[in-house]
Amino acid sequence: MAVEGAARAETRKPSGRGKAVLAIDWQPQVLPPKTQINLHTLIAHDGDVSRATLYERPGAKSVVCLMHPRQDMTRHPAIPGLVENGYSVWAQTSRVVGNDLTLVHESVLLDIAAGIERLRELGYEQIALTGISGGAGLYGFYTEQSLTAPVHRIDKTPFQSPTGFTEAPMPAPDLLTLIAPHPGQGKLLLSCIDPSVTDEHDPLKTDDALDPYNPANGFAEEADGGSHFSDQFLARFRKAQLARVQRIDERAHELNAHRLNARKRYKAEDTAELDRRASLITPIITTYRTDADPRCTDLSLDRNDRRYGSVISPKPSMSNFGVGGFGRLTTPESWLSTWSGLSSNASLERSLKGVTIPTMIIEYTGDCSVFPSDIAAAKQALAATDVTHEQVRCNHFGGPIARGEESGIPKTVELLNNWLGKHAA
Repeated sequence: MAVEGAARAETRKPSGRGKAVLAIDWQPQVLPPKTQINLHTLIAHDGDVSRATLYERPGAKSVVCLMHPRQDMTRHPAIPGLVENGYSVWAQTSRVVGNDLTLVHESVLLDIAAGIERLRELGYEQIALTGISGGAGLYGFYTEQSLTAPVHRIDKTPFQSPTGFTEAPMPAPDLLTLIAPHPGQGKLLLSCIDPSVTDEHDPLKTDDALDPYNPANGFAEEADGGSHFSDQFLARFRKAQLARVQRIDERAHELNAHRLNARKRYKAEDTAELDRRASLITPIITTYRTDADPRCTDLSLDRNDRRYGSVISPKPSMSNFGVGGFGRLTTPESWLSTWSGLSSNASLERSLKGVTIPTMIIEYTGDCSVFPSDIAAAKQALAATDVTHEQVRCNHFGGPIARGEESGIPKTVELLNNWLGKHAA
């Protein structure tokens, strides 16, 4: 019965969210024979817990690490091919996997540190961090901090909470690979947040002159030939995006100040129960309309092989108003640490200035989330002298750009295999 049920499941056609899930799953591939799968529970320096799956190739001395700040990478489609090529694969989930609400990048770096400590204890001689999409900003940030003397590491989050980096062991990796690397989750959101929102509490209030889905500003659906935005509109649009993010940053700091002031009053005066409760309340920031990058509907901007649409939806004019999107629900701390393009430390361009180990960047030429200018900025920022840049024709998830084309995952695995081999321990 179990086999029959599995066969039925494979014949079903996924729709909606199911397609997104399978985009980071190896189905219908299988793991190579004799792959050993070991589950690990990790306790970080601050006492919090994360978990990892080790796909062990017996005898391997090199391990490829996969991690994303909020997604589960334990079934990424590159895993079977990497194990087949002789590498173990360490797929780790963060302490807040699947949860943007409380995602603080600085805390997740301590999860990575615990993982690398475990891998060194297991005897791995070569550790290659492989950051895919949002994992690139995460691993870039970790690599930079691990290569920095403890006394000079970042000691406070943008929320002014202690990071623990100056005391925590943060063993450095040997290699860094960045695949479809967007410029950090905050910078990503900065590029796609809708600046025409005029009231953060009413998502329908709109400044028509800044609306990227207003035909008067140059917008058009794919069937009508796509958008064509003027340089003047784009300049106003990008400036207004900065202003909206700045306003949300200010709100995050203000919300925190209210809580801290209540805490001070309660501790100093032992006042009313109301102050005690106010000191414990964690307000939630709701950010509407975050699928509005003009490059997703105007393919002449930052040109590559991508198709019309965003990484959220082929019709961003609709998904911009839906439940999906980046940074939709956050605490003030997670907004500043992760989703603010002005405050977050996890900017790839910032971090890569401190990365000196050999680095490979794999650019997906049909990416509608990572653009050629992002790749150029990452290459320019890198402090490493051993830098390799490769291109693969596929979309952001490694899938085919058009019907009938091949997946980019096998080519990605081939490039990883060749590059890792050249840098063998």
